[in-house]
Amino acid sequence: MSDVMIRVPAEVRDQLAAVAEARGTSLRALMQEIAAQTLTPEQIKERADRTRALLAERFGHYVTDEESAEMRRKIREASAAHRAALAESEPSR
Repeated sequence: MSDVMIRVPAEVRDQLAAVAEARGTSLRALMQEIAAQTLTPEQIKERADRTRALLAERFGHYVTDEESAEMRRKIREASAAHRAALAESEPSR
C-alpha cells in the first residue's frame, strides 16, 4: 500500500478528523471509505444504463434523455437545498 499526501485547508482537515472520530475510525480509514463510495463518471453511466434497462424490462418505461436530465436537475436542486439547510443549522464559528 502506498501513501499519498493531500493538501487541504485546515478547516477541511479538522472536519474530516471530526467525522472520523465520531465514527470511531481513523482519518485514513475514512478517506478509504469515501474513495470506495465515490463513483467515477464511467461507473455513474453504467449504473444509469442498468437502471434504464431495468425500468424498461420490468415496467415497460423507457426513460428519455430529457427525463434523465430533469431528474438530475431535481436531484441537484434537492442537494443544494439540503446543504443550505445544514449550513443554516450549524452554529456560527
